[in-house]
Amino acid sequence: MAVCSMCGKKRTVGNNVSHAHNKTKRVFHPNLQRIKVMDNGSAKTLYVCTRCLRTGAIKKAV
Repeated sequence: MAVCSMCGKKRTVGNNVSHAHNKTKRVFHPNLQRIKVMDNGSAKTLYVCTRCLRTGAIKKAV
């Protein structure tokens, strides 16, 4: 579920770094929104990241 339908952005992994410089794994999730989109005359529900929404890469269904 955690993948943008437009750009393919998905979760990435990194490290939590403590003050003592101990490293443990953590996950960064994209800011996905559930949006109704017009696709070939019919409305579909897609998961789209906020960057794609902001740039206007997608047309919302009314």
